[in-house]
Amino acid sequence: MTTASRDTVVSIVLLLFCGFLIWAGYQIRDPQFGELPPAAWPKGVTWVLTGFCVVYFVQSIIADRARTPDDTAPVVDRAPGLIGWFRYYFNPIICLSLYFAFLATLPYFGTLIGGTLLVFALLSFLGGVTPRLLVIHALIAVISVGAMWALFTFGLRVLLPRGEIFPGI
Repeated sequence: MTTASRDTVVSIVLLLFCGFLIWAGYQIRDPQFGELPPAAWPKGVTWVLTGFCVVYFVQSIIADRARTPDDTAPVVDRAPGLIGWFRYYFNPIICLSLYFAFLATLPYFGTLIGGTLLVFALLSFLGGVTPRLLVIHALIAVISVGAMWALFTFGLRVLLPRGEIFPGI
């Protein structure tokens, strides 16, 4: 009998969590205002997330069956001590730092400008910095954050945080 891979175990845990979210979505009270019920958005997102988790589970099972007993995962050596820990977790530390900088500057920049800067900074950090890539990262940041901001602001009528620097945005 073979053991399940880490991906299979993680996908099962995620599916269990999605099951809890689906159950919780059906516990949201509907005030019967004649509009879209309050649970519609959480339920929709939860079902999409569940679909992604099912795909992840199926891919992990297929990968488990394709794996031979001789396959071993490459071992990433980590240097001992605090410096080794920092080097090993450098990317997540920087990404979380950028996110916390986004949260700290949200009252000043607002959602649209702050979100665009966050996406641009993350893409540039993780994807590299060349003149061509900077243009691509800027386009992706402006289009993706702008589209989400417009969807929430105009389509769903959600009040997103506005900044002090540009209060109209």
